[in-house]
Formats: sequence, structure tokens, C-alpha cells
Amino acid sequence: MKLEQPDVPLLFSETVVPDIFFAEYLSQMPSNSVKVYLYLMFLSKFKKDIKLNDLSKKLALPLKDINDSLSYLDTNGLIIKKENGYIVANLQEVTLHKLYTPNLTASPEKVADVAKNKARAKVINHINNAYFQGIMGPSWYNDIDLWFTKYNFDDQVMIALFDYCYNRSALHKKYIQTVAEAWGNNKIQTWNDLDLYYQKQEKLMKIKKTIAKKLGKTTLTQYEEAYIEKWVIDFGYDLNIIEIALKRTVFKANPTFEYFNNIITDWHDRNLKTSNEILAFIEQRNKQKRDTRKLEKQVAKASFDQRNYDNLAFLYANSGATPVEVPNNSNYEKPQISASVFSDLKGEFNG
Repeated sequence: MKLEQPDVPLLFSETVVPDIFFAEYLSQMPSNSVKVYLYLMFLSKFKKDIKLNDLSKKLALPLKDINDSLSYLDTNGLIIKKENGYIVANLQEVTLHKLYTPNLTASPEKVADVAKNKARAKVINHINNAYFQGIMGPSWYNDIDLWFTKYNFDDQVMIALFDYCYNRSALHKKYIQTVAEAWGNNKIQTWNDLDLYYQKQEKLMKIKKTIAKKLGKTTLTQYEEAYIEKWVIDFGYDLNIIEIALKRTVFKANPTFEYFNNIITDWHDRNLKTSNEILAFIEQRNKQKRDTRKLEKQVAKASFDQRNYDNLAFLYANSGATPVEVPNNSNYEKPQISASVFSDLKGEFNG
């Protein structure tokens, strides 16, 4: 792998890192990539040909980390891949090409935006001084202008966006873009929109903590929080409704959030919107169950009585007598009683 840059004697040489590197690239670059980039800049001045294994040993980094770092630097334009190695890119020139877009004519829309652009310039200047100590990288200007246009943020919301990320020590483009996307998805455009959003988030956080406490949990998993957000944000249910579902599982061993979700989703699918509607629905279901059990008992009793009627023993006057069973046999012959015996029996009954 051969690296190129003009020759300078080592004793008098110095490795100059352009300021644009600190303003535009450093905050987002992985630490190993910073290490590899700075060493490549140093080696490139002497047109050294270094192997990846030697680079790995010299920087005390695994070979995989070296390859990942080279890939990152190449993808982000800090180095340029050649047939036999890399050239360390001129970052000032790269940044200039990104920013420079010829504008030969001014459209009516562009002219109409002049006043808006002046107001935005004041906001950007404030962001530069408040969060970048006055040395914000040039590409940030385009990004801020893009967020203004894409999400239609007003000035206060844009400042709040940077303030939010700055206070979380996450003032880099990927994080800011993620937050801006989330605000955009929640229809935040004005300061009033943002204030309402914060109120909803605060309410959601309280509901999460309350549910965790009621279930005896110290923390909730990401998936459990997603269920709660679905119930509160998508379904519009408050804690009173969710608590009804929690109480219905008191006697169930280790109920899962999926179990709660099935109950609450069923209510939503039935278009039940208030706690009163849900309680009325539950009472109706309970009544149906009671009526069903009552009917089942009546059917069982009727079946039992029918079985008693099928037993003909009750037709005998002497309840202790055993009915004579008549064999179901075609060869069965009736007993023959003689006339004298019959006369004697008749005399006994008459006497």
C-alpha cells in the first residue's frame, strides 16, 4: 500500500491537519479511524509503502480494525483509493466541492426567499456562537438549511433542536438528524407544537414509571416500553384504562406484556374509548357468562330428571319391591298355573 505526498525532510517536517478536519469530521469519526487517518497523513509525506500487517502492528490495532478504518475513511472521502494504495485527500478542496453549486440565474422563488434566508442566517449565526464557539464547519450551514426546508421548523424549534442535542453531549449530525426526523414525524413545526410534544412525552414517562412500579419492575425493556407507547400514543388510552387491564390479571401467574396488549388491543378494536365504556363492556361480558352458567345448570338438571323418569321403579306401590325382569327372549314360556291352585289363591284373597 503506497501513500503519496510531497517530500519533506523528517527533521524539519511537520504534519499539518487542516482545521476543516476538526470542524467537519472529528466529532463523527470512530476513534480507531482517527488514529489510522493521522498516521496515514504522517506516512504519506514520505511516500512510504506500508503493508496492512505492519500498520496493524505499528498502531497496535487488530487487522480487522485497520480494514474497517480504511473503509470508513474511503467512504467518507478522507482518503482516495488507488490501484496500489491510497492518496490522502485534500479536505479543503473536498469541502469546497461539496459547498459550491453554480447559480447562474435567480428564480422568482429564490428572490422571494431572500427575507427568509436573512432570518435563517441570524439563527445559524446564533447556533454557531452558542454551540460551536464560532467555528462551525461549513457543511453545517447546508444541513441546517435542509432541516429548515424538509421539516418546516420555525426559528425557535431549530434552536431548541441544537440545544436538546448539545445538552446530551451528542452534537453530531447523525444524532441531530435522528431527533429532527422524530420531531418531523410528530408534526412539530412551531414552538407550541414542541411544547405540546414535551407535555405528551412527560405524561408518557410518568405512565411508564407507574406501570413498572405496579408490576414490581425496576426497569422496563425496550419492547415493554413500545407496548405502552402503542397504548398511549396510538390508542389514546390513559393510565386509568391501562390499569383496568392490569387489575384483570391479579390472579394470573406472571402475566406478560403481550397478554396485556391482547386485552387492550381488543378494547381498541371494539372502539371502546373511555374507562366507563370498557367497564360497561366487562360487566356485559360477565353477565353473559353468568347467564351461560345458569343455562348450563338448567340443562344439566333437566337431563338428570329425565334419567330418573327413565327408571320405571317409581311405578311400583312398594318402593322396596324389585320389579320382575321379563327376559327378552322369544323362547320364554309363561308359567302354567293349574285351576285348583288358582281357586285356592282366589279363596285366600276373598277371605
